[in-house]
Amino acid sequence: MKPRRTLLVRTGHGSAGVSSVPGLPELPLDHPAAGRAEAPVPPPMPLDPPDLPPVAAPTAVLPVAPDLVTGRVRPTIPEPPARPPAVPAVAGPEQAFPEQNFPGASFPEPVAPPVEPPAAPPFRPLFADAPSLNWSGPGDSWSRAWAVQALAGGAPAPAALGSGTCSAAELPPTARDIELIRASLAVVEPVADRATAHFYALIFLHHPEVRALFPAAMDVQRDRLFRALLAAARGADDPQALRAHLGALGRGHRRYGTLTGHYGPVGECLVQALARYAGSRWDAATELAWRRVYRLVSSIMIEAAEEAARTSPPWWHGEVVRHERRTRDVAVITVRPDQAYPFRAGQYTSLETPWWPRVWRHYSFASAPRPDGLLTFHVKAVQAGWVSNALVHRAAPGDVLRLGPAAGAMTVDHGSGTDLLCLGGGTGIAPIRAVVEEVAEHGVPGRRVDVFYGARRAAELYELDGLRELAGRCPWLTVRAVVSGAGPAGGALAGELPEVVGRFGPWAGREALLSGPAAMVRRSVGALVRSGVPVERIRHDLVGDLAAG
Repeated sequence: MKPRRTLLVRTGHGSAGVSSVPGLPELPLDHPAAGRAEAPVPPPMPLDPPDLPPVAAPTAVLPVAPDLVTGRVRPTIPEPPARPPAVPAVAGPEQAFPEQNFPGASFPEPVAPPVEPPAAPPFRPLFADAPSLNWSGPGDSWSRAWAVQALAGGAPAPAALGSGTCSAAELPPTARDIELIRASLAVVEPVADRATAHFYALIFLHHPEVRALFPAAMDVQRDRLFRALLAAARGADDPQALRAHLGALGRGHRRYGTLTGHYGPVGECLVQALARYAGSRWDAATELAWRRVYRLVSSIMIEAAEEAARTSPPWWHGEVVRHERRTRDVAVITVRPDQAYPFRAGQYTSLETPWWPRVWRHYSFASAPRPDGLLTFHVKAVQAGWVSNALVHRAAPGDVLRLGPAAGAMTVDHGSGTDLLCLGGGTGIAPIRAVVEEVAEHGVPGRRVDVFYGARRAAELYELDGLRELAGRCPWLTVRAVVSGAGPAGGALAGELPEVVGRFGPWAGREALLSGPAAMVRRSVGALVRSGVPVERIRHDLVGDLAAG
């Protein structure tokens, strides 16, 4: 049994990690941006008379129920309230301990309340009333695991890269620079694994203090680096899309503890690694082009990180309050964040577990924003998946996770009223379910929504009953199940999801939302285009590791 603890969790300026952007002034602990302020401590109470026995503090008894899969006893979580609970103002000692309850005790004169009391703060979950809560605060194992030292000797800013080419590197990249970068990347791409391994070796050799920013296993991280370089080089002709992509990267890097000073050493090591593996394609003009582009890329990422630091913490702590196994490898996990968490249905976030520090994986929200502030995720344990297996087979109520900011553009414009076509494969049904819930709450009268829910076997359609129940209450919603494998279909349509959707077309005039395995999404895009859906009206979030690990 885990002990129960009462604690205070802080994020942002009050978190255990370092500030994500240097130069910002430290905030006092009672500042709103520094997290929740500590509650005032009441004065010592008078001791009980010797002839009276001590009074034991009341103990809250939580209802419990056995887990259907593991058999372990878990606290049951009550249904969410129809309306957000009111958060009372913090009472002073004279209100918390009325004089009539303590005869003979002296109390200060009560203070008259203000003429216009301040508005009640928004609903904010309290970690202190959670059972079996892991300790999370200054000096805990999380702080030690994610402690990041300052760069030794003061790292140069991105603008100071190089010595003799600093002024030229500060100029914006030209069309010729983009050509040189793409030509050098074409040479490096066949040996990208060796180039990225050399790049990280240079960083850890010359700046070992930044090793704590990265996960223990670097295989996935190496692939991400080269994908980011390719995306920057290929998107240089579309500045608006490039800025949106890099801005999301800059905001996301805050959860690793990345500082502005880290970008300088990274740029120098990147230039050295590219120079080694670009061969004859590398010359002074190519190096200058890379320095210009890297300065632009890092400036966009730093600007986005600094802007996000003004309004949100680098990460949120979230306590697991419900863990349900729907199938052998799929779990539905409900998380309570330590403070308000803004997101939209159709978006996703990144999760980190205490068992694998610095390893983050993306998961979509499986419900629309709720009045009680709870978040729901559908997680499938994939083979050799570090995070997914920990979440499905190890996580339990009371465990604490970390969440990055919400991201993704697979959201719905509720003002347009365009009919929707939604395709969800496997756990990809999670954001589709969230979108349907949001449409039911904010939808436009007359809008129709068609949902195709696919899996290999009928037993894997774990969310089908819930969707059909929702369709029974919403006449504008149609739900069709699709099974691609052999065996009984249980009333579902047989075949591959993209082909089945194509048979029900044409879908001209629809806006399509796709979520699921990458191969399914790509095939579905082709099928929908052939069914009359313009490619610009097909939306999905194919994040590289959205469903991996």
